[in-house]
This record gives sequence, C-alpha cells and structure tokens, in this order.
Amino acid sequence: MAVATDGYTDLPPGLLATLVTYLEMTAPPAPMTAGRPLPPGLALRRVERPDPAWYRILYDRIGEDLLWFSRRAISVAELAAILHDPAVEVHALTRDGAEIGLLELDRRVAGEVEIVFFGLVPEAVGGGIGRFMMDRCLELAWAGPVPPRRVWLHTCAFDHPAALSFYQRSGFRPYRLALELGPDPRLTGAMPRTAAPQIPLIEPEA
Repeated sequence: MAVATDGYTDLPPGLLATLVTYLEMTAPPAPMTAGRPLPPGLALRRVERPDPAWYRILYDRIGEDLLWFSRRAISVAELAAILHDPAVEVHALTRDGAEIGLLELDRRVAGEVEIVFFGLVPEAVGGGIGRFMMDRCLELAWAGPVPPRRVWLHTCAFDHPAALSFYQRSGFRPYRLALELGPDPRLTGAMPRTAAPQIPLIEPEA
C-alpha cells in the first residue's frame, strides 16, 4: 500500500494506523514528587522471572482499552523469553497490596534503557499515582554503576490522551515520529472485539 506524503491515505478495512512519537532523555531529571505528600499505600516491587499468565492479566487490565496488543500477538514461549532475560526488568505498582500498575525496563541495548511499558489500571489514573510511579521508574532506569547514555520510550495516538504531555513534563524530549500500520488485533483474535471501543472497528468486506 502506497502512503501519501501529502494529504490522506485510505486504509483498507481491517487495517489500523496510528502516529507514534519517540521520546528520550539524556540526563536524569529532578524528581517531580520531591517534597510532596504521596498517595498512601503505594509500593513498586520488582517481579523476578514473571509468569507470562500473570503478566498478561495485568497487561490486559491496563492496556485493553488503549489497544495494547503486542504482547498478546506473540506466543507464551516468546513472551517468557523476553520477560526472563536478565536485562529486562518487570515491576508491579501496588496500592495496599493490590496490583495497579506495570513497568517494564529493557537494558538489552548497551548504553540505553527503554521504558517498554508504563501504565496504570483505569481506576488508578489520576491523583498523583502516575507521577510517583514515573519518578521511581526514572530512578531505576538511571541507577547502576554505569548510567545509560539515554532513557527512551514511545507512545502513540491510541494511548491515553494525556500520555504525551505527561512524558514531556517528566523530562522526555520528542525526537522522531513514525506511522505504525498493521492488522486490527480485534479482527485477528489477538484482542477481544470489545476492546478500545473509542477506535472504530471496521469489518473487511466479505
């Protein structure tokens, strides 16, 4: 499919497109929650060798309405290979012991840390919880005897409407845009057809 570089490009039914923004930081910022009272009962704990079934449950709770599907589109074995890599860290944010957030850091590229996933369950969004989690995330990302050259992540137009501005306020700088195209995961079976109802589901012609 040819993509127009000026104007609109029609997508065939069954295909989705979203604008992806890549962001990075090259030095650790000052914690934005410093000196502020934090929401009570919060803790961020590392999950050693996460069980893929546990991971997918939390991943789905956070990402189903945002059309997170990449970790549903691979096999359990492929997911386990990623999660159990020594250079990959998975953390769960808990509130009074209940899991409400997911953080995944990838250090497999020398000198870089990618924040692969960062999210809260819908009922936990707001109230400063995300800010607390990001401060802890960046503290972990920049930790170690040899700090990375950069910490980076990407977000897209299907993400929470406040995600991009949240990352910029956290100290990330946009440096690249990309157009992501692919089959609608609700039609391939990777996600329920009821996921992300704000994104139109257009059936391919019979």
